[in-house]
Amino acid sequence: MYLLAMESPEQTGEPQVQLLTYEPRYQADFKRLNKEWIEHYFRVEEADLRVLDHPDEYVLQRGGHILLAAYAGRIVGTCALLRMDETSYELGKMAVTARMQGRGIGRLLAEAAIAKSRSLGARRLYLESNTKLAPALHLYHQLGFRRVTSGPPSPYERSDIQLEMLLT
Repeated sequence: MYLLAMESPEQTGEPQVQLLTYEPRYQADFKRLNKEWIEHYFRVEEADLRVLDHPDEYVLQRGGHILLAAYAGRIVGTCALLRMDETSYELGKMAVTARMQGRGIGRLLAEAAIAKSRSLGARRLYLESNTKLAPALHLYHQLGFRRVTSGPPSPYERSDIQLEMLLT
């Protein structure tokens, strides 16, 4: 478990953000958060529902991992590491509920996912996004992701940009 302490709880009176590892009891939260952000900007696609309805099968059993962010006892953010091959993971299904955006939770999740990828021996971290998601793209670039011009075909209609981070 990780803690995000932008300010100490004594100063703000607010609880800290905790990062948790996925357990089956969080499946509804994983789905809720992702559907919320996808429906805000795009539409939920069949490929989304496969992963969101069956994260054990489509993420965990394939060697991936899911992280969640909790605040005041409620799951407010999530991201997944989907194993692509022996040395690559995809950072996907990243979502922070609207009322908690702008507090560094997305960065915390992304940094934890990068650290997890490194601990797993990954050499490359890949992600797909959309160019209209400027704050997300800004974060990814700050973290060290760079645009790639050729990657695997995306299962998502909304994906119009691919990025990668080399971890070696």
